[in-house]
Amino acid sequence: MPDLDVDLTDSVLRLTLNRPDVLNALTGEMSLALAEALEGVNARDDVRVVVLTGAGEAFSTGADIGGDEAHERFGSDAMDVAARMVRGIVASDTPVLAAVNGIAAGVSCSLALACDVIVARDSAAFLLPFARIGFMVDGGASATVAAAVGRARAMRMGLLAEPLSAQEAHDAGLVTHVAPAAEYDDVVATLVRRLAAGAPLAQAATKRAINAATLAHLDAALDRERSGQTLLMRTADVAEGMRAFSERRRPVFRGE
Repeated sequence: MPDLDVDLTDSVLRLTLNRPDVLNALTGEMSLALAEALEGVNARDDVRVVVLTGAGEAFSTGADIGGDEAHERFGSDAMDVAARMVRGIVASDTPVLAAVNGIAAGVSCSLALACDVIVARDSAAFLLPFARIGFMVDGGASATVAAAVGRARAMRMGLLAEPLSAQEAHDAGLVTHVAPAAEYDDVVATLVRRLAAGAPLAQAATKRAINAATLAHLDAALDRERSGQTLLMRTADVAEGMRAFSERRRPVFRGE
């Protein structure tokens, strides 16, 4: 699979984003491969827990928007694949653990926050930087973040694009565990073993019940994000935001 490592060992399906030289920025092929892997979990009887992580020093910086005229590569298809990834995590009867080893930004932050258990290395950070390039939040973050931390913090993360440290994310209720670097691997391994040894029918029922109570409007949120983002993708502000990102300067937005 393109830049996505898939490993099944002892009933643990580990999905590793593997472009460490660019902080695991997601290509369209990577996103599609990840969506298909997540969607296929419910049809498997050899998987008891899924681990989503990144290679190297980052979880992922989100969609790869490098290069000239990058905005022209984005459209409703990209949004559809993002929605498939998120729905694959939430709809999976199998617990999905995000092992966030470094920065989780953009749609990759959204993916991490959609997982059932989220373990962050203490040096990690969570960022929804969409507003910096003229986009709105996506990947279901308009629902998952608000469900976890409330409207005020969700607005702060979405509108101001302020990063949260791993500890701040834990204190706010966005992640379940934070571990120092020296203990991180052991904490992840311990939680994976506990989940893999758990009662799968009870785990599935628990996931469904909690998601129904907290994410009942996820599908509607994903539809709103798709509509809004698809329109924004064609604006001059997004083109300017992406050029500014590539040129490492502050964008000048004109509401066009």
